[in-house]
Amino acid sequence: MQPYQVLILIAAYFAVLILISYFTGRGGSNAEFFKANKQAPWYLVAFGMIGASLSGITFISIPGTVESDSFSYFQVVLGYTIGYAVIGQVLLPLYYKMNLTSIYTYLDSRFGNASYKTGASFFLLSRVVGASFRLFLVANVLQLIVFDAMGVPYYVTVTITILLIWLYTFKSGIKTIIWTDTLQTFFMLLALGITIYFISEDLGFNLSNLFGYLAESEHSQIFFFDDWKSKDHFVKQFLSGAFIAIVMTGLDQDMMQKNLTCRSLKDAQKNMFWFTIVLVFVNFLFLALGVLLTDYADINGVTEVRDDLFPAIATSGDLGFAVAIFFILGLIAAAYSSADSALTALTTSFSIDILDIEKRYDEKKQVRIRKQIHVAISVLLILVMLAFKYAIADKSVINKLFQFAGYTYGPLLGLYAFGLFTNWNVKDKLVPVVAIAAPILSYIISINSLVWFGFEFGFFILILNGLLTFLGLILLRRKHH
Repeated sequence: MQPYQVLILIAAYFAVLILISYFTGRGGSNAEFFKANKQAPWYLVAFGMIGASLSGITFISIPGTVESDSFSYFQVVLGYTIGYAVIGQVLLPLYYKMNLTSIYTYLDSRFGNASYKTGASFFLLSRVVGASFRLFLVANVLQLIVFDAMGVPYYVTVTITILLIWLYTFKSGIKTIIWTDTLQTFFMLLALGITIYFISEDLGFNLSNLFGYLAESEHSQIFFFDDWKSKDHFVKQFLSGAFIAIVMTGLDQDMMQKNLTCRSLKDAQKNMFWFTIVLVFVNFLFLALGVLLTDYADINGVTEVRDDLFPAIATSGDLGFAVAIFFILGLIAAAYSSADSALTALTTSFSIDILDIEKRYDEKKQVRIRKQIHVAISVLLILVMLAFKYAIADKSVINKLFQFAGYTYGPLLGLYAFGLFTNWNVKDKLVPVVAIAAPILSYIISINSLVWFGFEFGFFILILNGLLTFLGLILLRRKHH
């Protein structure tokens, strides 16, 4: 596939997104930007959330894990279903009852200002690092297959990328994203389906026999009960999946902002139910694709592994032009469906949680400040991605940074669990100390756990982090609520 062909594809893709933005973003009020006037159809929200949940990392990485880890990741996905049920039955009723724009406002009413600012700050940190990392991975792939050949430097690629996201989100934010994410999810699933179809044809079996083919594969083992010390043990993976879903969806402004655009609590719950079913199925298909890619690589002498496997096979041209086209389209869709909502959520959280614009200013000034913050966060994402490329330039360090950003969800888990399941108040001013100490302690325990306990935490670290925060808050309790 020629670089200019990819460039035409990207240009056409963004032209469609900007066109959607034009038709959906005529108002530009804060009510539109933050909540889509609470008029979003639940089925659009559910479908769009699939794309936002998967991201470019999922698109590239999950198929690449199958060779070494089989279907063990699906244990985490099954755990998600429990987490999403908790969101639908516990968190969404709370958010709708309080009529929240930012979900972290709950912490203010429950504990106080310091807890509120701490929760919001941890989200902002997590999302800035997380969104930058996801875009960084995709930008690197695009740089390699398109822009290097055209002599376009990385910093230009990144700047234009973020500028385009800003361009279609700046006016009506979440109202536009509901529609653009729906389109992006469609392209991502189309890319997945077309790749599975063509690679199945190449391997010589019919799609109707896919499940039979998977059942016979040595890479399709789902459940691991043998070694409880292993990070792949079912109980660890399943419980981790439940808690990952709760914190990375239910306690995440990015994902919950979409839910809060639904017309009613009932619609939001309906959205969560169908989103769960589709997401489980889609993750299964990505793992199935991983089996097919691994077998194809073995037969055809492809040496790339893990994150490089899918891009290498899809863009080689051996499976046909359609696979290459749709892989690029799916990759762009996966990257930008999570990046655009991250940018909007970061703008929302900073405007409401940090600057308190709803309490301090009239509507006109609120809109002006929100637009300025939107620009500032766009610039920040560019700077972080450039730092990853030029200042840090070590993939393992960047990966560790991304993983550590995941640790910051632990304090949110501890704070919300304490708020919902106890009636104690806390010494609000000391909460930031606990919230900083818990991830650091978790990290120290995690890197030494194999030596100390003969036990690998894996995803389980989130639960430890949340538990340490919870215990720290018990030490800070004051009196009954």
